[in-house]
Amino acid sequence: MPNDLLNMDCKQLREQIAAGKVKSVEATQAVFKSIEKNDSKIGAYISTFKEQALAKAKEIDDKIAAGESVGFLAGVPVAVKDNMCTTFGATTCASKILENFHAPYNATVVEKLLAADAVIIGKTNMDEFAMGSSTENSGLKKTVNPWDASRVPGGSSGGSTAAVAGRLCFAALGSDTGGSIRQPASFCGVVGLKPTYGRVSRYGLVAFGSSLDQIGPVTHTVTDAALMMNVIAGHDVADSTSVDEQNAPVCDYLENIDKPIEKLKIAVVPEFNAGADEPVQKALSDAIEVYKKLGAEIVEVHMPHWDYAIAAYYMIATAEASSNLARYDGVHYGHRTDNPGDYVEVYTKSRAEGFGKEVKRRIMLGTYALSSGYYDAYYLKSLKVRNLIRGDFTSAFEKCDCVITPVAPTTAFKAGEKTDDPLKMYLSDIYTISANLAGIPGISVPCGFDENNLPIGLQILAPAFAEDKLLRIARMFEKQTDWHTNRATID
Repeated sequence: MPNDLLNMDCKQLREQIAAGKVKSVEATQAVFKSIEKNDSKIGAYISTFKEQALAKAKEIDDKIAAGESVGFLAGVPVAVKDNMCTTFGATTCASKILENFHAPYNATVVEKLLAADAVIIGKTNMDEFAMGSSTENSGLKKTVNPWDASRVPGGSSGGSTAAVAGRLCFAALGSDTGGSIRQPASFCGVVGLKPTYGRVSRYGLVAFGSSLDQIGPVTHTVTDAALMMNVIAGHDVADSTSVDEQNAPVCDYLENIDKPIEKLKIAVVPEFNAGADEPVQKALSDAIEVYKKLGAEIVEVHMPHWDYAIAAYYMIATAEASSNLARYDGVHYGHRTDNPGDYVEVYTKSRAEGFGKEVKRRIMLGTYALSSGYYDAYYLKSLKVRNLIRGDFTSAFEKCDCVITPVAPTTAFKAGEKTDDPLKMYLSDIYTISANLAGIPGISVPCGFDENNLPIGLQILAPAFAEDKLLRIARMFEKQTDWHTNRATID
């Protein structure tokens, strides 16, 4: 029974628990048995909350047995990325500077999970402060890809995607600043959704790039992504960037999930597809054929400013990181050096000891871009390029319902393959970062495998606040294929 349980998706498990056919305690115990057996190999979790999770699961079971009302995710074991504040356990951002930090409040998304009666299993590993594309920049532990332990899970939400792919939870939350949900979802063969900027509250998310960060779900199926969005989406008065629902109403994403989009128009972008490995290009071509058989019209659009996306993104993201990470000073909270001198020494030594190599690199790049004499030449110019990229998408969506592209130019690469070449690593996000710059939603859905049996993801992008349409388009593909039914075999 535990293996059968772990092969269920969220929606199936939720329905079985609600009907009294499966106990939440049973599902939670099955997850912890899987963690005990396999997470020493995968390394998905930084921390777990077994006693608390089992107590919550029993509470749900007791309520159901007594005929009491329960939440939307009642009894389903889920995980959250360790850059989301929780009053239970530490919130580390996979950094030594926050290794022992305990938040005084819960992130809004965590509060929403708890209100929905989800069972929070633990907090997942990540690239330090979400800065990376492989989870190799974690300052606390190593995470591997459940499909092949010699490969990276992607990043920065590699722990969340590895946990879902490795059946160490039924769903997880990640954050996406430049592709950090979609790229690891592609590498790990699961579904990863980046909502529109402002659709999900960022309150309690430790900031990397404040104008780019967005929280989203990682699941086995598109339907489960819709289910999770029903829980986490919506306006939050605590987050000034959260969009008022009068201007962008939140719908029931599950209600029409199986209703196809009529007269669907899909755009492909030649600039997006050039440069991807042959297996990735073939998987994209095959996906296009699936949509054609469903009656979709395929059109071609151009993104003339796409070539500038990487440069603009890494200028904006590093500048915002430099500003956001200035608060870690060795005084207020976080790591403080054991060898303090004057205030300047406390500050410099604490940061030098607490931050990893990649975080230091991005802080220095961002500080340089914001420095006197360079602000206009770098940061301000990048913001202008960002507006041009947003305009490219606006023009494209006048001709189509969605744009499809690869998620990444390759499948999961070998651990250590790109760690000595930052630019090569940054190019892993070449197809995903433009969505963050434009603030639009994007999803990665499994669409194939390469010759090494490594998963390939299809990226679908839609207009701002069109998550309902995006999920329905993704579900149309999922219903016609069985890529999402494959499960990683942990060696």
